[in-house]
Amino acid sequence: MTIIVTGGAGFIGSNFISDWVTKIDELVINIDLLTYSGNINNFSKVKNNKNLNFVEGDIKEKKFIQSVFNDYNPRAIINFAAETHVDKSISSPENFINTNILGVFNLLESSREYWGNLSENERGSFRFFHISTDEVYGDLKTGEPSFNEKNPYSPNSPYSASKASADHLVRAWNKTYGLPTLISKCSNNYGPYQYPEKLIPLCIINALQHKPIPIYGDGMQIRDWLYVEDHCAAIRKILDKGISGETYNIGGNNEKTNIQIVNKICEILDELKPSSKKYSYKELISYTKDRPGHDRRYSINTSKIENELGWIPRENFESGIRKTIEWYLENKVWLKELMSEEYSNWLESHYK
Repeated sequence: MTIIVTGGAGFIGSNFISDWVTKIDELVINIDLLTYSGNINNFSKVKNNKNLNFVEGDIKEKKFIQSVFNDYNPRAIINFAAETHVDKSISSPENFINTNILGVFNLLESSREYWGNLSENERGSFRFFHISTDEVYGDLKTGEPSFNEKNPYSPNSPYSASKASADHLVRAWNKTYGLPTLISKCSNNYGPYQYPEKLIPLCIINALQHKPIPIYGDGMQIRDWLYVEDHCAAIRKILDKGISGETYNIGGNNEKTNIQIVNKICEILDELKPSSKKYSYKELISYTKDRPGHDRRYSINTSKIENELGWIPRENFESGIRKTIEWYLENKVWLKELMSEEYSNWLESHYK
């Protein structure tokens, strides 16, 4: 038995694969183009596992994807491959359109062709699993009920619009062609191996380097935070028990404002790694101009996956953020390898 994972060298994908090969005796074909946020070093602890096979390639190249299907005969494909950073989607939307929409279209067509040639029993058990985001729903006002799977789509950034487009394609391939599909929409993930352009690792790294910690606007934007290992467990549960054609929301039940997140990180760093300059890391917090179209609040209703599939998150935010900070403190070599001149220049120009 074999599964294909696209975008498996990224943050969530690499955590999923590393967790999978230590728990399940099944071959994983990891497809990744190794762009700036894809890192083969994310697999250092499982690189010699017999069930892990890496294939470098682009999901936008149909012949390449077809060859992987033909070579490995998978029972499922799980698509993590995506451009994900909202800020970069605002400044460079073309990459998001190409990867998040055209790439998914190519995966769907390659999967449909492969699936159509399977036996009847194999067709029934095959799954095309697309990993999406709660950002496709738009934003919520304070006091409004959390997003559930029936909420209409209302994306507000090029990133969320491209993910919403991909979701619609997946649904259409299920309804029109009968391709067995699954969609999950997760809230903000955090944990080990997250590329340091996102809020939590950026805050940790800048604090440790005694650099300003940038906060958009007033810092009161609210997100639901999901520890990445809980997300991986939910994906396994959906792949195992999810119903074809269905969508499942995955959230951590941890709504926090951005400034609450940053303050908590600073407090834990003050405890675990006190500043050599004898001040609280909170003194590094710096407010910067808000980004265009910045959604105010996301909130995920997880009743469906809890009631139908029996999944609940194990980590609360207090335990998950402490584990995350400890991991970054213990993995400075991994971090140092990412601190390229290009990354530093982007960071400086973006938050100037």
